[in-house]
Amino acid sequence: MTVVSVAFFDDHPILLSGVVGIFNANKDFSVVGVGTCADDVGKVLSKQTPDVIVVDLNMPGHILSAIAQTVKSGVGTKVLVFTAMTTVEHAIAALEAGATGYVLKGSSEEDLISAIQAVSNGDTYITPGFASKVVAGLRNTSLRRAAADALRLSTREEQVLRLLLRGMTNREIAGELSLSDKTVKHYMTILMQRLHVRNRIEVVLAARELGIGEGESARNRMN
Repeated sequence: MTVVSVAFFDDHPILLSGVVGIFNANKDFSVVGVGTCADDVGKVLSKQTPDVIVVDLNMPGHILSAIAQTVKSGVGTKVLVFTAMTTVEHAIAALEAGATGYVLKGSSEEDLISAIQAVSNGDTYITPGFASKVVAGLRNTSLRRAAADALRLSTREEQVLRLLLRGMTNREIAGELSLSDKTVKHYMTILMQRLHVRNRIEVVLAARELGIGEGESARNRMN
């Protein structure tokens, strides 16, 4: 696996030290810079070209401008936001500035690692359970599609969802996929959690809003 170079920016010294320690101990990553304010982003990038920078939104300085300047610089460095800001408005502002990842503090170490690897590969990553809210608030179509892709449903979850979009009941889905009714109910629960909704009707509405399963639905209407 290619080693991912990363720089971290956060104005909380203990948190910054802890995160840097975690990634210094991981052979898949190389920490090439740190900072505690928005201005430090430019200073680090003037000396290093990390694959990914991880920034907090609540730091001294104009962090959204720093994100935009990083993206516009053309060096290819990706931006991942790692923050306690849980409002959709903050996430939208970060994504529209050019960030391709948004991870909430309180996420697991594995989630942060997955997020950094995803954005370094050119993908979008948003904390699961928060992504559907962000997508619903995005006005930019391409950003909506990228954020929707970040939900990353499993193959089986997609199969269950596509059959649900065709109007099938749980029992019919179970028969189509050779699963038990209990297993289908389990996947429905997972889908509700992933799409941040309360029932199967809202699963359908959220899936249509995010464009999930559109290709399958279109084919079914043609048949």
